[in-house]
Amino acid sequence: MAWHGCHADSDPFPPLRNHRTTTGALLTTDQLSVASAQGAARRAGRPGIALAVIVTCQLMVVLDSTIVNIANPHIKDALNFSTSGLSWVVNAYTLTFGGLLLLGGRAGDILGRRQVFIAGISLFTLASLAAGFAQEPWQLLAARAVQGVGGAIASPTSLALITTTFPEGPARTKAFGVYAAVSGGGGAIGLLAGGLLVQYLDWRWIFFVNLPIGLAVALLAPLYIDESPKQASRFDLAGALTSTLGMASLVYGFIRAADQGWRDGWTIGAFVAAVVLLAAFVVQERRTPNPITPLSLFADRNRAGSYVIMLALGGCLLGLVFFLVIYVQTVLDWSAIKTGIGFLPVTAAIGVAATLAQKLLPRFGPKPFLIAGTAITTVAMVWFTQISPGSDYVSGVMGPMIVFGLGLGLTFVTLTLTAVSGISQEQVGAASGLLNAMQGVGGALGLSILVTVNSSAGRTEGKKQIADFMAHGSAAQKAAFAKTQALPAKWADAILTHGVTTAYLAGVVIIGVAFLVSVFAIKMRKEDLAALAGNGMPGAV
Repeated sequence: MAWHGCHADSDPFPPLRNHRTTTGALLTTDQLSVASAQGAARRAGRPGIALAVIVTCQLMVVLDSTIVNIANPHIKDALNFSTSGLSWVVNAYTLTFGGLLLLGGRAGDILGRRQVFIAGISLFTLASLAAGFAQEPWQLLAARAVQGVGGAIASPTSLALITTTFPEGPARTKAFGVYAAVSGGGGAIGLLAGGLLVQYLDWRWIFFVNLPIGLAVALLAPLYIDESPKQASRFDLAGALTSTLGMASLVYGFIRAADQGWRDGWTIGAFVAAVVLLAAFVVQERRTPNPITPLSLFADRNRAGSYVIMLALGGCLLGLVFFLVIYVQTVLDWSAIKTGIGFLPVTAAIGVAATLAQKLLPRFGPKPFLIAGTAITTVAMVWFTQISPGSDYVSGVMGPMIVFGLGLGLTFVTLTLTAVSGISQEQVGAASGLLNAMQGVGGALGLSILVTVNSSAGRTEGKKQIADFMAHGSAAQKAAFAKTQALPAKWADAILTHGVTTAYLAGVVIIGVAFLVSVFAIKMRKEDLAALAGNGMPGAV
């Protein structure tokens, strides 16, 4: 599950009279008019339908990052995934989505946003079809990676298309409000939809459901959405590839270590490759005139601290939900739809806290909310480490889940402001886009770390529980174990729960880093918020 940030007030770009794109090319009103006429929609003048097409695309992308969590236990059984291998069903999507998000936004600027939007949603839809028909683990993982590429192409252009479709003012403000509501509610819809599809159809339908929706979006876009002006620029393809492959190697190293140990040749090779690729990425970004990630964005302590906090939050959130779904469906023996409904309180908690933070931020400034938010999420992670095989839903799952959601709501909203503090207008898109990318990359990296810890703890606990089973199990249970190598629920649940709670201890450390950064690195004051608003910077929705 992931809640992708949405950064908008009335306009994330300057007024159309003097429009500057996210890469800094200045366009006049006449140029915009000519460009719009050349790429005018065939059935222009229906902004309501255009907005529906745009937000439907965003809903698909956000929904697909949450819907798979409910289906993971069923995918594991159907395709014979290990727990560490199963994490790649999430990570394959998250890594390519987060790693290529900024490149997708740049592609829209250069090639035209509507054209790129259609290409992205078409690729996403075709990958969904392939994922639904997957018969082997590698086939599903490859399809998920391509889904992430399609999402990374479509998602940033869908937000930018609102500025192409709606004039500055109340209409655009309302459109951004609808977009933000869909982005925020997509997680909850994914949980419910995933439960329903898995419960009454099959896990493959979590992918097949994208086909009619994606096809409709691709066909309706050229009818109702105008094309945006194109600009002469270059792709930083080398930067995108080195950063994405470097993070993938780093994640693979952790997950490989979970199965084969730290001395394994492939494990060591993956970490070496990660160091080389990420170093090459830094060199590339310093040399290219059009970097996908301007390193200057990290010069400001508030912005750099915001990225670190989002990296940690993304890691804890993805890892938390990944293991919690397995625990609920295995130990508590909940159905898929009951699991989806059971996770709704965290979405409600995020919404409540986000609304509160947005109203009170101008009065108190961002630092108190970042400290409070990260402290609350740390408390929630500590609470999650107390789960046992005998825990009930209310005290073991729902209680810490609500606390965790409150912390996320306070923190996410605040980060959307601190990430763009003290930045020029032409870099706002890159700064806010990088914040979203940090959430995705942090999620993949954090999940891989938690999977490594879980696997190590599970192996150690497994030896203890097998010894206890051999000492206290009945003769019939031992005979069944000899045939199936499957422990009875009492002992199997103890192993699973110990692995989960130990992984959550690692999560406490990760989120603890975010708390320390909030206390010592963030220096932004409430007066700086007023300066942001005065400069037309994006607010948080």
